[in-house]
Amino acid sequence: MTYSTKGGFYGDNEDNSITQQLNVRDAWLCHGCDYKTGLLSQGPALGLFKEVEAFLTLNSYEIVTLILEDGVDAGTNTLGKVFDASGLTKYLFPLSKMPLHGEDWPLVKDMVTANERLVVFSSSKSKQESEGIAYQWNFMVEYKLYTLLGRDGMHTNRGRSLKLNNTSKSLVLFNYVDSEQKKKKKNYNSAYDFTAPKEINTKDLINTIKMCYTSISKRWPNFIAVDYRKRRDGGAAFEAVDFLNGKLLCGCEDVNSCQNGSLCTSDVDDESQNHIWFNV
Repeated sequence: MTYSTKGGFYGDNEDNSITQQLNVRDAWLCHGCDYKTGLLSQGPALGLFKEVEAFLTLNSYEIVTLILEDGVDAGTNTLGKVFDASGLTKYLFPLSKMPLHGEDWPLVKDMVTANERLVVFSSSKSKQESEGIAYQWNFMVEYKLYTLLGRDGMHTNRGRSLKLNNTSKSLVLFNYVDSEQKKKKKNYNSAYDFTAPKEINTKDLINTIKMCYTSISKRWPNFIAVDYRKRRDGGAAFEAVDFLNGKLLCGCEDVNSCQNGSLCTSDVDDESQNHIWFNV
């Protein structure tokens, strides 16, 4: 899920608060309240991070992933200060444990036992060295929807991401947000056509995921990004999450069909089953 504050770079893009979204699946905090300072202006970021901390404290078996569009200059330890002030530092999954070169991530049970239940990625490359916050593109590739409504999707990686078939990055982000539709607005701070997210979330979402399966070296996405998850016809993002969790857990078309960890198909490999916790 996504969250952008009113008056932000693209305007607001969700109907629910961070807490409400966390109680469904997961959350992104992106495109902050001020274009020049980015997400981490102290006021709103602290409040949002406190919501995440409250959720993790209340739900001791949950794991949350934050993927931050970070426009704050390096060297100020801004992220560290906000994590400390919000109480999130104690939950951080350390950079030293993050697998490189496409290796497997730890199991959910091990992360829960260690209470390392907050995984954070930043779009700022320098933050990995200066603050120990993982650089997003060192660990994932991203499918980006570059089409306007009514056109076929392109299996395209985002600009800073490596090619989709690069398996040296263990995670795949499936970005189904039509930013081209937003860019048509002359004023970035104005909300765009509210009918667009409903259509684009629903139109062939799972079919597009299936088509991209081959493009990303027969890997299923670990994350899905959409705008306004509740504005939909049919299952939309919720159905896609059930589909992906089923594929990653046992090979089923729907996670609700998985029974006692048995495999629905014979072509599910061990690697895919280690990644079930990432889907949002």
